[in-house]
Parts: sequence; C-alpha cells; structure tokens
Amino acid sequence: MATAIDQEIVDTETTAAPAATSVEAPASGAAATRVSRTSLTSVHDADYTGRVVPVIWWIVGFVDVVLIIRFLLKLLGGSTVSGFVRFMYDVTQFMVAPFHGIFNTAVQGRSILEPESLVAIAIYSLIGWGIVSLIRMMTRPRGV
Repeated sequence: MATAIDQEIVDTETTAAPAATSVEAPASGAAATRVSRTSLTSVHDADYTGRVVPVIWWIVGFVDVVLIIRFLLKLLGGSTVSGFVRFMYDVTQFMVAPFHGIFNTAVQGRSILEPESLVAIAIYSLIGWGIVSLIRMMTRPRGV
C-alpha cells in the first residue's frame, strides 16, 4: 500500500532594520521577520504493486504467445522433424494437457486444428486477469 508522508518546512528569516542616520529617526526599533512555508508531499509505494502487475502481465503474455505459436504450427502442419517445432510442442505440452478432450481435434492431412490451445490461451489470460485484479483490490487504499 502506498504511504503518503506530509512534511511542512518553515523557514524563518530575521533581518535587522537599516541603520538610522543622525538626520532620520528610526521608524521602529524591532527587527523585520519574514516567514516562508513550503509543504511537501511524498508518496512511497512500499508494496511494489507497480512492479508486480506488469511482471504478471508479461508472464501471461509470454505464455499466450508460446501457445499461439503451438496453435499455428499445428494448424499449418509443422514437421516434427524440425528441432524448433519439436521443442515448441515439448515446452507447451504441459500447458495444454489439462484441456485435452474438451473438444474434438480435427485433422486434415498434416494440419491439426487443436482447440485446446485456444482454450488454454483464454483460461491462462483469465487467471492472469484474476491475479492482477486481486492484487489491485488488496493493495488499494482504504475507503476508495
């Protein structure tokens, strides 16, 4: 939660009255005093909410991009002989595994329409949105 620190700086300056000459009489024997007030407000974010939220969105975005690459490789019939294609399938297999069997997978030649990849993208995005919403709700100031 952000904490606000209010601080007031008071600067008091005392100057002596100008020296009187023998011809003129001094107007007042007291010194002139001038007071200057400055108010500072400092806000310090102690919970690092401003850093955590973008990191969560970056992770969700990275996962979504990797799953989109998997979906496109399957749809366009990416060859498993290629090291990159095999690497992408291996890395993303555990992310799509919970969603296998929800919909039928359509196969046309080497092209595979894998709807579980699209479901995984939607679910992981919703989970990220939920985590970010929870963080913002827990860290917002009281009474807002």
